[in-house]
Amino acid sequence: MKPDSTESNILVQSSAVDLGDAFPEYAKTNINQVAGKYFGHLSAASVYVTREGITYRCTVNMQMGALKMMTGEAKNKDLYAAFRAALQKTAKQLRRSKRELREDKAERTDKDMLLREGAAPRRTQRRSEEAAPPANDEGDYRVAAE
Repeated sequence: MKPDSTESNILVQSSAVDLGDAFPEYAKTNINQVAGKYFGHLSAASVYVTREGITYRCTVNMQMGALKMMTGEAKNKDLYAAFRAALQKTAKQLRRSKRELREDKAERTDKDMLLREGAAPRRTQRRSEEAAPPANDEGDYRVAAE
């Protein structure tokens, strides 16, 4: 995944809080990391920060491919902690939607049966193994003479 192509799709903004230079870069790298982990194709993402008294409210919106918009929101006294909590909520939604898509696939019974048959020894092999006498039998004098 190319970081330059998705960085234009990520907006980090606030109307009342000065975010500086470090927070937008931190937000973009973490959003790219979460996007790469779950689906890989980030259509659009936005982070919006507001100040409510002494706490920050952070809202993270992520659009992955053709999926619906995933949103997470959190409050904390620390801006970075509020962002991480909101991103975790969004990542949880992405993880659940990925699991739902993966479990929606039909079960392949033919493949399952082939795997089980290949793991167990065949009946003819089991009979031949049971019929062969042990190699070091006390009644076999040829083995004892060697």
